[in-house]
Amino acid sequence: MTALRPHAEDQYAEELALLAAADDRTRPPGWRLSPQAVVTYLLGDGAKITPKYVGPRRLVEVAVATLATDRALLLLGVPGTAKTWVSEHLAAAISGDSTLLVQGTAGTAEEAIRYGWNYARLLAEGPTEAALVASPIMRAMQTGTIARLEELTRVPSDVQDALITILSEKTLPVAELNTEIQAQRGFNLIATANDRDRGVNELSSALRRRFNTVVLPMPASADEEVEIVARRVAQLGRSLDLPEVPTALEEIRRVVTVFRELRGGLTEDGRTKLKSPTGTLSTAEAISVLTNGMALAAHFGDGTLHPADVAAGIVGAVVKDPVSDSVVWREYLETVVRERPDWLDFYRAARDA
Repeated sequence: MTALRPHAEDQYAEELALLAAADDRTRPPGWRLSPQAVVTYLLGDGAKITPKYVGPRRLVEVAVATLATDRALLLLGVPGTAKTWVSEHLAAAISGDSTLLVQGTAGTAEEAIRYGWNYARLLAEGPTEAALVASPIMRAMQTGTIARLEELTRVPSDVQDALITILSEKTLPVAELNTEIQAQRGFNLIATANDRDRGVNELSSALRRRFNTVVLPMPASADEEVEIVARRVAQLGRSLDLPEVPTALEEIRRVVTVFRELRGGLTEDGRTKLKSPTGTLSTAEAISVLTNGMALAAHFGDGTLHPADVAAGIVGAVVKDPVSDSVVWREYLETVVRERPDWLDFYRAARDA
């Protein structure tokens, strides 16, 4: 069987091997690549190494440098700014393993960060090492690798604080066994947080001091966002085995333009102010809209991506609140889209959708 979405270290194993073979720079303890090679892996080299992230090089360098110190890394940004994607690829390049992951939710318990117990063995044997169930973070400490914690600000505050000793002392006390786990060299933690969740479970000042925060921005320009969307749509099409649909840069640019204008509250030419919908209209959502459009074109159309194939997806992405967002979308259609002569097919398709 073939995995629907292979882990980064499996999907890009060939590129990682190429980098490791040519990498003669100093590697921090426990790292499979030097910091410079990790940055090249993420940003690409214009030849055999494909870009995994399109954004400011300095941001990536700061993130990688942080992981070479004793401070943990917090990737912060609005939804759809590739925080999870970047954290996965950083872990894959540094440790060769991106799977030591804790998914933060309102129901995340302290055991998910520290350790739990096999209760059948605990009842039969009492507290023993064999009965202990290590969390992904404990396993990363034991093996000197990178652990990942998604959506840190969704984790209850008292559970968040279980990280303080781990990140400051680099130890995890196991009181029941009267022992502790000491982190091996190479251990570190990458956490992600959605800055729209600010106030859900704010980090304590003590915990925030243990992190170096890197804010991942939305793509700076329309061209940059088009490049990101086009690349990811092509990758997803191949991984999902969708029938090949010719790359439709015109439709990709149209979707990106709609998202950027509504997100920014201003048309591309700067002449018309717009109301913004309640959703984020992220790059990730644009990728989803276009991938769905490709599936429609391949299975129910003529194999070419047309405005009608993406219109319904755009409407679904924009109109999250049926009341307020519907008003925003109708105004945008009538005052902006309708006035663009080369967008008339899209206008009709979006109005019908």
